Amino acid sequence: MSHAPGPVARRPRALPVTGAGQAAAGSYCRTRTSPLWRHLLWAMAAAWGRFLSRAWLCRTAWQGCGRNYRAALCAELKRPLVIEEVTPRPVQPHEVRVNVHFCGINFADILACQGQYQERHQLPFTPGMEFSGMVLETGTDVSTVKEGDRVIGLPGFSGMAEECIIDHKNLWQIPEKVSLREAAALPVSYGTAIFALEHRACTQPGETVLVTAAAGATGLAVIDVATNILQAKVIAAAGSDEKCQLAMQSGAQSSVNYSRGSLKEAVGKLVGSGGVNVVIDMVGGDIFLEALRSLAYEGRIVVVGFAGGTIASVPANLLLLKNVTAMGLYWGRYRQQNFPIFSRSLSLALQYCQEGRIQPHIGEVFELEEVNDAFLHVTQRKSTGKMVIAVHYGRKADGHPEGESTSCLEGHLNFGCVPWESDLEQIK
Repeated sequence: MSHAPGPVARRPRALPVTGAGQAAAGSYCRTRTSPLWRHLLWAMAAAWGRFLSRAWLCRTAWQGCGRNYRAALCAELKRPLVIEEVTPRPVQPHEVRVNVHFCGINFADILACQGQYQERHQLPFTPGMEFSGMVLETGTDVSTVKEGDRVIGLPGFSGMAEECIIDHKNLWQIPEKVSLREAAALPVSYGTAIFALEHRACTQPGETVLVTAAAGATGLAVIDVATNILQAKVIAAAGSDEKCQLAMQSGAQSSVNYSRGSLKEAVGKLVGSGGVNVVIDMVGGDIFLEALRSLAYEGRIVVVGFAGGTIASVPANLLLLKNVTAMGLYWGRYRQQNFPIFSRSLSLALQYCQEGRIQPHIGEVFELEEVNDAFLHVTQRKSTGKMVIAVHYGRKADGHPEGESTSCLEGHLNFGCVPWESDLEQIK
């Protein structure tokens, strides 16, 4: 398990492929299972590493080696996931094959594996709603991305695997200054935060925002966007002093530990009788009701989830008396109902991160083999920020630059890519 991000790695420029380089890569694919394959890799790196296109080598290696890939499978509901070898299938004209590097963990993944998510999946299936990685292959009709591009993907599910085939419409290119590790933490959490604050609540500069479950991935994203993008004031509500402290460190102006007493009373002491302008609630139950009662005149409350396990009934008289608005947000539904604004929320998240205006908080990084431990970490409420799975071909993720496997010998040469000179220096 990895906690701290490594140094930022430079992405080298792809150079033209020579005929000799193609021959070398082809030889590697034919002899990959030989005991001498590691020595052959080093010879290739020394001879051709400065002249080969990484994307071309990845594609050629995949086509020539016929390698299966590993995936986390839910074979039986409410049972631990299993890691199994999967045979790749051909891509359709509109599809893209992506080498997955990191996959974000969402509570919806856990619910799906327990049979409690609103969208049911036929067994066996692979969880994973969001990932980051590198394009390996594109279908004949795809022009939006090309081999070697770094992308984030929203496949619905199936992201917790070394490979993912996805419709090209569900891919977004990652800007240069955003790492693959950071990118995997952006889509669901920041897409939801941006949508809730900007599109649904129409948050204005200077308004006060109350966010519940504030130390979770989406809660911290709401704090980040509200504070650094919208210039709003944030009251963070969480269930422990440690989580409140993390929320304050992430930009909240004040915090409330709702395990200690009434949320409404605590908020009232902070803002007075006027109340807060916006509530982003992810807990539900009694916390939702107290947050609703904390709203100011013409306040807005956005229901994002029910992490507390209880769905509260909305007392309509409270809406009437203060002219407040209660609304829901199922962010993923916008992909089918209004794709342009759905896509805009993702593009804005990537843009804000590229500009350094937001910084996703990654709590912990687990290996693919540790996926059950990661799920347990979430269900036991031990997680803060975004939890991600590091997905790699045949190696541990610890220590690679920036969390990107393209800069480590075992990480990408085991898959068929040649290291660049700077990469070789890092692993000697």
